[in-house]
Amino acid sequence: MKLLLCFLAVTCCARAGEYVVLSSGFRIHADSHMADGNMMRLQTSQGEIEIPASSVTGIEKEEYTPPPPAASKPLEQPKATPDGSPQELVTRAAIDAGLPPEFVHSIARAESAYKTDAVSPKGAIGLMQLMPKTAAELNANPYDPAQNAEAGAQYLRELLLKYQNDPHQVLKAIAAYNAGPAAVDKYKGIPPYAETVEYVRRVLKEYERQQKKNSAD
Repeated sequence: MKLLLCFLAVTCCARAGEYVVLSSGFRIHADSHMADGNMMRLQTSQGEIEIPASSVTGIEKEEYTPPPPAASKPLEQPKATPDGSPQELVTRAAIDAGLPPEFVHSIARAESAYKTDAVSPKGAIGLMQLMPKTAAELNANPYDPAQNAEAGAQYLRELLLKYQNDPHQVLKAIAAYNAGPAAVDKYKGIPPYAETVEYVRRVLKEYERQQKKNSAD
């Protein structure tokens, strides 16, 4: 299976800046950029990113309107019906995170099969099976399907950024979503856990299926 994946697009931000457009079609949100020989240094909300200048096709200035302050939400199961089906929530979350929807859908299907009320024996919650601690760090209510999907996609983006300079970026990010980045870093790759090895296989197989399906549509 050949994977032509490099997920560095970050389209969520806290202030105005610019979008660096890549030849792959993805966009990276940055506060500023600076040419450095054959490389380009980007200052982002996640820190400094260095990418080949040859991969950049353009710079787009961002027009930004600050959103109204959001009210904090209690950590409890919401009674209101979520705005959209689970699949629509995942697609929206993927787009907001700047990730290919097919990739985030592959994670969601492997995690919960789109069951918004899913709870694992270890306590992972909802569509993207967020642990309460991870959800809290992302300021999300894991029982709210929309927030769960958004936080799961954001966490996946953070893992991809963590391994962005690694030739096995995607494999490590998938494995870290399942087993945690500490385990991936310890084994310098996919941990030798049967569950994680099978999880990575299922996600890649589903991603390939979704790509073929969308190509045929």
